[in-house]
Amino acid sequence: MTGGSPPQRQARAVRLGPRSIAALVLVSAVGVAGFGWPFLAPPDASLNAHAQDAPWLFAGVLVLLVAVVAATISESGLGPKAVAMLGVLAAAGAALRPIGAGTAGLEPMFFLMVLSGRVLGPGFGFVLGSVTMFASALLTGGVGPWMPFQMLSMGWFTMGAGLLPGPDRLRGRAELLMLAAYGFLAAFAYGTVMNLAGWTFMNTLASNIAFDPDASIADNLARFLAYCLATSLGWDGGRAAMTVVLTLALGTPVLKALRRATRRAAFETPVTFERPTG
Repeated sequence: MTGGSPPQRQARAVRLGPRSIAALVLVSAVGVAGFGWPFLAPPDASLNAHAQDAPWLFAGVLVLLVAVVAATISESGLGPKAVAMLGVLAAAGAALRPIGAGTAGLEPMFFLMVLSGRVLGPGFGFVLGSVTMFASALLTGGVGPWMPFQMLSMGWFTMGAGLLPGPDRLRGRAELLMLAAYGFLAAFAYGTVMNLAGWTFMNTLASNIAFDPDASIADNLARFLAYCLATSLGWDGGRAAMTVVLTLALGTPVLKALRRATRRAAFETPVTFERPTG
């Protein structure tokens, strides 16, 4: 095709450096251990002897590590323009969450996180997802040991959208379908990992689908699958369906607005001050 201008490289609010990437890898590794320890630790491991205390331990560690990651990314280049954008999007996401909370998983904030991560990149996406979930927890009174797990999961969710292919070239219907498919799958993934965080808090005497520290890994896996089917499948399905519908219906104008704001903000242009003459 001739005569057309080549697509512009999409600006990133945050360019991840080696330190930021190392911090993300560290917090993600600890997060995987925090979510998956019931399947990573054998039945005779000492960690299983403290099954009721382990989620609290990981929650405390995660909240500190998420804060460290946010600080590291900020130090790597989260300038005043990006901070302003972060505040606006986090406030919008936090305000959207209570609209559908408690109604079959209808949470419109997820589609905004997908589109924001897509436009603004994985580094900004991780910070945005974490900060939005923290702000929404304060807004809805959902503060508890599950909150650090929610912050990390939403950070992963939003960062993943920024890692999708074709950020500079893929546009139009193809991009919307890709984002809708990602939002659908990621909504179920988010629900599954959050089930891991809550499942271990159940008392094994209260249900035969609760985590049993004395059971084998295969038995606990069967219990966990039954727990997901019994408690969250419908909720996750509602979240996934709403994310797809909103992405396809509103994705084009929202993406255009985010890209326009990104271009005008000129994140990658340093702020300079000129000395008045005369």
